[in-house]
Amino acid sequence: MSQPSIRGFFDEATFTVTYLVSDPATKKAAVIDPVLDYEPGGGVADSRSIDAVLAVARDEGLTVEWALETHAHADHLSAAPVVKAATGASVGIGERITTVQDIFRPVFLAEDIAPQGRDFDRLFKDGERFPLGELEVEVLYTPGHTPACVSYKIGDNVFVGDTLFMPDYGTARADFPGGDARALYRSIRRLLDLPPQTRLFMCHDYKAPGRSVYLWETTVGEERKNNVQIREGVSEEEFVALRQSRDKALVAPRLLLPSIQVNIRAGRFPPPGPDGLRRLLVPVKFRGAAAPAE
Repeated sequence: MSQPSIRGFFDEATFTVTYLVSDPATKKAAVIDPVLDYEPGGGVADSRSIDAVLAVARDEGLTVEWALETHAHADHLSAAPVVKAATGASVGIGERITTVQDIFRPVFLAEDIAPQGRDFDRLFKDGERFPLGELEVEVLYTPGHTPACVSYKIGDNVFVGDTLFMPDYGTARADFPGGDARALYRSIRRLLDLPPQTRLFMCHDYKAPGRSVYLWETTVGEERKNNVQIREGVSEEEFVALRQSRDKALVAPRLLLPSIQVNIRAGRFPPPGPDGLRRLLVPVKFRGAAAPAE
């Protein structure tokens, strides 16, 4: 079986890995989970990280056909529109993105979101297959972290998004709206039922305690044997109890609010106001004496 060429680009600001995946025979390529640099303090978006990925693609003579999202990320903004503008690539995501859009459309007053997920060029169904040159990409529905998560299997390689982390770090959180620890357990078991030599590529790494370097590639066999939260022998009930307990102690990602409202639009920012400026909303929750008088 032909295997893809895989290059990972780590963005330390968001602990995210963007992958450039290509067919060696035809030079057709996909960019998986592209990152747009964003500084919330000044409201500045920058394309330097994705520019570096696209520069490698140009240098290697690759034709980028896809910008593939594993889900609507809550910790970084998508650079899919940059990839599309530079290469003509189509932007794809799992079909359940419409569920996530329905959850967050009223939160961010995002009535400009196109119906039925049409901000994206392609909505993938579970089990759907499509070509990447002479290679084939298979879409695996892996919900739990969000209701719309998918993984992409190309040859003996699976790009798992936020579903799994390195064995010494564990698994994704499942406490975002629409998240489900039981669904996450079952999605991970689906991945871990693949052959043990299957290579798994993470979307994030945060350096587990005692580890000094960032890592983002492992195997099904390593995860089965060593994952600290869901190795072989951990039952669904045990995992759900652990995951829910840990999630209660987690803080929100630094870029949660800008990420969600941009990423449910396929990386598009909200429409400009009358002055030409684009604005992101910040819904505010009040606690205690901070609550304003009616």
